[in-house]
Amino acid sequence: MLKFNYYIYWGFLLCFFSFFFFFFFLNSVLFNCCYLMEWKIIELNSFSIYYIILLDWISSLFISVVLFISSMVVFYSMNYMGIGSYSSNRFLFLVILFVLSMVLMIISPNLLSILLGWDGLGLVSYCLVIYFNSMKSYLAGLITCLTNRLGDIGLLISISWMVSFGSWHFIFYLDLFNSALFYMIIISSFTKSAQIPFSSWLPAAMAAPTPVSALVHSSTLVTAGVYLLIRFFNSLVYNNLIFLFLSMMTMFMSSFCANYEFDLKKIIALSTLSQLGLMMSSLFLGFVNLSFFHLLSHAMFKSLLFLCAGIFIFYMNDNQDIRFMGSVCNFLPFCASCFNLSNLALCGMPFLSGFYSKDLILEMSLMYPMGFIFNVIFFLSVGLTCSYTVRLVYYSMIINSKFKSHFFFYEEKLIMKLSIFFLAFFSVLFGCIILWILLIDFLYIMMFLLFLIFMGIWCGLHLTEFKMFIFNQTFYLFCNMWFMFSYSYYFYKGFYSFSLKFKDSLNWGEFYGGMGISYYLLSASNYLQFYSNNSIKIMFFTFLVWLLIIL
Repeated sequence: MLKFNYYIYWGFLLCFFSFFFFFFFLNSVLFNCCYLMEWKIIELNSFSIYYIILLDWISSLFISVVLFISSMVVFYSMNYMGIGSYSSNRFLFLVILFVLSMVLMIISPNLLSILLGWDGLGLVSYCLVIYFNSMKSYLAGLITCLTNRLGDIGLLISISWMVSFGSWHFIFYLDLFNSALFYMIIISSFTKSAQIPFSSWLPAAMAAPTPVSALVHSSTLVTAGVYLLIRFFNSLVYNNLIFLFLSMMTMFMSSFCANYEFDLKKIIALSTLSQLGLMMSSLFLGFVNLSFFHLLSHAMFKSLLFLCAGIFIFYMNDNQDIRFMGSVCNFLPFCASCFNLSNLALCGMPFLSGFYSKDLILEMSLMYPMGFIFNVIFFLSVGLTCSYTVRLVYYSMIINSKFKSHFFFYEEKLIMKLSIFFLAFFSVLFGCIILWILLIDFLYIMMFLLFLIFMGIWCGLHLTEFKMFIFNQTFYLFCNMWFMFSYSYYFYKGFYSFSLKFKDSLNWGEFYGGMGISYYLLSASNYLQFYSNNSIKIMFFTFLVWLLIIL
């Protein structure tokens, strides 16, 4: 019997819809129009429920990028996850459900239907993180799910609050909302986008398979919060120094911590956190279009970076430690080239995709009246990006291999190479294409970013051989993300204290669900057994009492 290969069909379908929505975006920009569609779900007397779809240039372009990256990830997973088992089909349909949840969130101008996609992302991401069924995966999935559920509190309060406005179509009321409602939305987005103090779940989510990491950390789960804030943008409320400081500290902390990590996927995850901090910072500086531009260009090269890292892990017997990865470029020349290309785009090297968005954000931030400390943190974080990137390239490409002796591998998986080829192509050209289409003024290019890149390269080269006292003393601080795991435990315990009644180990679902029922059944059984072991008269007497009650 011929096995039906779902991966190929779903990959081509996602790719087709990606190009369809890109042409829709071109049409929206050319004719300066948007489409608002209503679908009546139910009508009962004067009560009716509509599902609203908003397709403008922002949503159609973002859907196009999400679907294109998803199609490349599906093609890549055909080799990476294997197509010979039912487990691989389960993985594929989980990924499709994940993408569908993201699309539902993007196209909706209604806060209630946004919650549908928002919760779908949280629940399906839990299923994907625990895919390998190990204890590490379960713990990572638990912290991912619980942190994202914290963010849902703010979204639910906002939905309840918006009842007083007569509609959940937030796009019509952005100038009328109370500022406290915006703060609820911002806090919800901070949990989804892993800003301080909710950053600890993002590196933990690396327990998922690498194709899932490429999808989650480039264009879907972590960018959902940034996209929601772009939709809810209100310049009077967003001009807030507290949120700006938190996002800048996220960028600084993650960039510094990445210089101390040796796990390949964790380094890339922390670089994602750094770029999310940059997007949030530009958003709170008021540069909403530049934040969206960087969101799209970052999605391209970050997915490429993860897929190339997945190929390294795939060929090196699931090894993720960069200290054992030397001279990979000798064995995997094409993949190593794409890996270095995405690293350069991440640094903002002229004239790759990441340069256009990052340079514009840095230029515009110089015109914003920030204090000296804010400017130092902002530009130092950008320089540290180059530092951990050079460190990563040094350990994986330049030094001699420290893996097993007589170990040989070579590139043979054609479809995996095809996926990273298309992503590498767009990592180079996507930034300038969007720049030309949207006609952003790009006449005055400053070379300050180039100076920062070379300074970061210099710092990275020195940090590879850094054995001084300060490195040893700060190693534990930065390897543990400023000990965020430890003190966030008390934060979670405070929020979930109502569910930690029984020995501080069961949450509400277990306490009132299967485990709680089994606990009470076991207690009742033990009680009856103890009762029956007593005098035979007592047992017969109670039997007679229950018989009379039943009769």
